[in-house]
Amino acid sequence: MPLRPLGVSGSRSHPPRLQPALARSALVPSPRPGPVRTGVRLAVDVGSVRVGVARSDPGGVLASPLTVLRGGRAAAAEVVALVAQNSAIEVIVGLPTSLSGREGSAAAGARQFASELAGLLAPVPVRLVDERFTTTTAHDALRRGGKDSRARRQVVDAAAAAVLLQAALDAERSSGRPPGQPVTATSGAGA
Repeated sequence: MPLRPLGVSGSRSHPPRLQPALARSALVPSPRPGPVRTGVRLAVDVGSVRVGVARSDPGGVLASPLTVLRGGRAAAAEVVALVAQNSAIEVIVGLPTSLSGREGSAAAGARQFASELAGLLAPVPVRLVDERFTTTTAHDALRRGGKDSRARRQVVDAAAAAVLLQAALDAERSSGRPPGQPVTATSGAGA
C-alpha cells in the first residue's frame, strides 16, 4: 500500500498510530485548572507615607489602580470602607521582602497592617502576597506612559498595588488556588 502525503485539507490529519503520542505531547495544552473565584478583590501596597489600593473586575481577570491613601492609622479604616463600597470578597496585602526573601521593617509593617485589616474585616479574608518588584514595575510602566517623576510619585503606589493584584489573579488562575498566605488577626486588632 503506497503512502499518501498528509495534507492540510484535513481528510486525514495523522496516521492512527501517531494520534495517542500526539495527545500526550507537550504541544497539546493541558486542561486549565478550575475557574477563578468570582468577585471583586482589592490589593493594598502599604507604605509609610502612602498606601496604594487597586481593584479587580468582578470576574477576577483584570486589576486596575483605584486610589492612594495617606499612610498611618486611618488607612486601615479607609480600606475597610473601600471593601464595603466595592463588595470585595478578599484583600491582598503586599509583603515586601528582599531578593533573598528576608523580611525587614517594611515587611513587619505590612504584616501588622494586614493583621489589623483581618481583625476589622472578618469574615472577609486578608492574604499576604510577595510584592517584590511591584513598585519598580509600576515606575517603569508609568515612565513608558509618559509620566514624569513628580507625576509618578502621586500614583505609583496605586499602580504598584495593581501590579501586585494582577500577579495574584494570574497565580490563582494558573494554580486554581487563592494566592499567598492567609492572615489572622492579632489580639487587640480592631479594638
